[in-house]
Amino acid sequence: MTQHIGIVGCSAEGAALCYRTVCLEGAQWLRAHDHPEVSLHTHALARYMDYIDAADWAGVGELMLSSAHKLAAAGADFLICPDNTIHQALPAILDRSPLPWLHIAEVVAREAQARRFGRLGITGTRYLVDSQVYPNALDAAGLGWLRPQPAERAEINRIIFEELVRGIVSPASAGYFQQVFERMRAAGCDAVVLGCTEIPLLINDANSPLPTLDSTRLLARAALKRAVQGPSQ
Repeated sequence: MTQHIGIVGCSAEGAALCYRTVCLEGAQWLRAHDHPEVSLHTHALARYMDYIDAADWAGVGELMLSSAHKLAAAGADFLICPDNTIHQALPAILDRSPLPWLHIAEVVAREAQARRFGRLGITGTRYLVDSQVYPNALDAAGLGWLRPQPAERAEINRIIFEELVRGIVSPASAGYFQQVFERMRAAGCDAVVLGCTEIPLLINDANSPLPTLDSTRLLARAALKRAVQGPSQ
């Protein structure tokens, strides 16, 4: 028996990529066309943005907790959230959560350790990049890190919210990410975290000057492993 995966969604593109990865890669663990049971719940991105723009992370947490209870009622055994930014609210709700969670930044840190990377560039929304979500996880894993410069954070944030969350993939925006990653490489980074669940729609190992750590797919794969092998794995 596999465990039932509950996905707490935020943006449609990120949640869809995570769900699709679980379903398509389940066959690698099970058999053709097979995957663990999956349930997805998401409040509208607009509701999350109301709280995020007001820096009301308690409000963000309550939305996540609402989804957690709905997914528990649907029979999920554990939870994942394919949205890096709202992980800022996760610590405050863990003791009230009906189910355990996999933490996206901790999953990425473990993968970076396994691949023997030493210093990671962090990319994502400005809310995520300005936060301690990744620095805390990377520090705990003994890994170095680098944030984008302020102007880079602003432009990356614009690309995410004006293009990627709407499913718009622009060659010019891919080129901008490549420039940022090239600067990070020159500053000593040996890999880069795609710390927004939509960034992999735009850039990946095939067009990046640095190896990429795709947080969305890494989280989905960690969920698959837990669902098949159990929580001790």
